[in-house]
This record gives sequence, structure tokens and C-alpha cells, in this order.
Amino acid sequence: MDIVHSDIHVYAESHTSPESPLLKQINRETYAVVHMPRMLSGHLQGRFLSMISKMIQPQSILEIGTYTGYSALCLAEGLAPGGTLVTLDINEELEKRVRNYFLTSGKTESIDYRIGNARTIIPTLKRTFDLVWIDADKENYSEYFDLVIDKVSLGGFILADNVLWSGKVLEETPDKDAKAIKAFNTKIQRDTRVENVLLPIRDGIMVMRKI
Repeated sequence: MDIVHSDIHVYAESHTSPESPLLKQINRETYAVVHMPRMLSGHLQGRFLSMISKMIQPQSILEIGTYTGYSALCLAEGLAPGGTLVTLDINEELEKRVRNYFLTSGKTESIDYRIGNARTIIPTLKRTFDLVWIDADKENYSEYFDLVIDKVSLGGFILADNVLWSGKVLEETPDKDAKAIKAFNTKIQRDTRVENVLLPIRDGIMVMRKI
């Protein structure tokens, strides 16, 4: 299922500020040589993440799921002076490529890129985050939320990607990932520690604010 009509998506992108040359390069090269390129945030979603980050001006960001670094660079655009983005990914095969992109961006001092299992790394992070972006394996979304909620500042935000899972959340017999996403969405709707809104942007983004 297409969540947004393709013509509407094209129109929205054409009326959205452009990507930087580096982001265009990452976009192009990801689709050319990297497995599962649809995992890339892309132009519209990337500009949304950048805008949210600039609105919040976080001192500290946590990203769960780096992939090829596109979303990390978008989120880093809104960091407060001296701020840090910690980004986690389990795929060591992409590490060299991603570190080169970060080096080209000139933001290596503000990006803490770590390879490993996020469920193991997150408990070791001794800091508070103003903004968290969850975009990793869907079956662990609920666990990621539980791991980060106490590390998010009061009034801070958690965003989660793919919460509509190509519309499969509407199916009576969803696949494993859609089932996990449905459980996550229900969990967030019932959690009194956050207020939330599910936005039908791209494949769905759940926006949560800690209260």
C-alpha cells in the first residue's frame, strides 16, 4: 500500500528545501551500491528530521539505526553548539562508507558513531537525550523505547520510523514486523509517560514527547 499518493509525494518534495550536495551523494550512492536502499530516509523525510531538530535545538541526540548516515547528518543540522549525536548500528560492513561521509560533512567532532548491538550499548550511555530517532529492526522497537525513555529529558522527543509498515498494520494477519509495529503503536498509545501523534509521512512517523 502506498501511504501517500506518488504524485503528492513528488509535489511535496518539489516544495521542500533541497538536500545538500553531500546528502544527494549519499542518496545516489546508497541506491546504486547498498543493499535495501529503501531504508534510506531520503529527501522529504530527511528535511523533516532536520526541521524537527532545528526546532528543538537538542544538546544531545540518540539515533538507533545509522544505515548509510543520511538521517544522522540531517538530525545533526539542528544540534545546539557543542552538542553531540550518538548513532548506533549493527552493520559493520557499512562502517567505512559511513565514516567517510561523516568526515566529508565536517561534523565528526559532533557525531559519536558506534558499531554494535543497540540493546547492549544503550544501557551503557550515561547521558540524557533531548531527541531520539528509532529506525532499526522493527521487532525490537518496544524494547528500544523502554531502554531510552528514562534517558530522555522531560519535554524531550522520541521519533520512530516505519510505524505504518506499508499499510500492513491494518491487516488482520500481519507479518512478523507489522505485528511488532502494531504492538509498539498500541504500547505508545497507552503509555502515560508520553503524548504522541502518528504522522502519515512516508511510511509513518510516531512522534512522542516525554511529559
